[in-house]
Amino acid sequence: MMLAEKLEGAVDGIGLYGLAPPRLEMAEDRQRELADQQRARIEALGCDGLVVYDIQDEGDRNAAPRPFPFLPTVDPSAWAAALAPLPVPAIIYKSVPGASAETLKAWLRGRTGPVVLVGAPSARTGALKLTDAYALAREQAPQLVVGGVAIPERHLRSYEEHLRMLAKTAAGCRFFVTQAVYDVSSSLSVLSDYALELGRRGERPRPIIFTFAPCGSARTLDFMKWLGISFPRWLENELLYSPDILERSVRLCERNFRELKAFAREKKLPMGFNVESVSIRKAEIDAATALFHALRAASDETLLPAGALDPT
Repeated sequence: MMLAEKLEGAVDGIGLYGLAPPRLEMAEDRQRELADQQRARIEALGCDGLVVYDIQDEGDRNAAPRPFPFLPTVDPSAWAAALAPLPVPAIIYKSVPGASAETLKAWLRGRTGPVVLVGAPSARTGALKLTDAYALAREQAPQLVVGGVAIPERHLRSYEEHLRMLAKTAAGCRFFVTQAVYDVSSSLSVLSDYALELGRRGERPRPIIFTFAPCGSARTLDFMKWLGISFPRWLENELLYSPDILERSVRLCERNFRELKAFAREKKLPMGFNVESVSIRKAEIDAATALFHALRAASDETLLPAGALDPT
């Protein structure tokens, strides 16, 4: 079964690997070398699909100084093409505010695989709205399997993230990918409210792909927090005062995944995972590979049985 069919069919246990395109300023020969390295890594993983992010400057979302400077990156569609031939399909992220209606129409018509449409991190005057982007996707490329972003941390502010997800589903969204998760409590709350509301409406759930990322240094931790990833105080202490922060983060991510997976299975919600490295350090990229294998094994232990998602 192809990835698009798995997403459309709300298959449980999808495993993805996420990466960011290289800096636009990177020399072409170095880009080719990097593409070869990433292709070999993806082939060895045995993942169901690749996630290629659309990296944008989010300075207007967070007034605090950015721990790492923002540098423009290669277009995600172009980078996915540079990685070809890939053994797995790619999910391409597209930042909606950075496009006009006409450019987004053309972009959608040129896609064949799954996409994730991403809204603005903050209100932007004149920016194309996410609701308009979903409408354009239905109009221009009704065959596309379109996904959306879910942010568990946002749920604790208004307890409405599950309602955003359902509104996106009504607009045509067929799966969700979260930002990296370290705060299990907010994620459990989203799953709980989502399952309850689905039951009230008699609707089938869409797969939720939770993202996990190793953290190999205090600086990486600061960057993750700047991105909006929430770290409970106890967990932050566990990382900062561990003799091996990277190894500890991998073990904590695995524990968090197992807790989320057990709860999702109990609620009969199809759940997958996505592993990424927010750092370009080799040690953290290697740790992401190890984490992927650990989560794959844990996921295979607890797959939902066939027919478990039938709302009747």
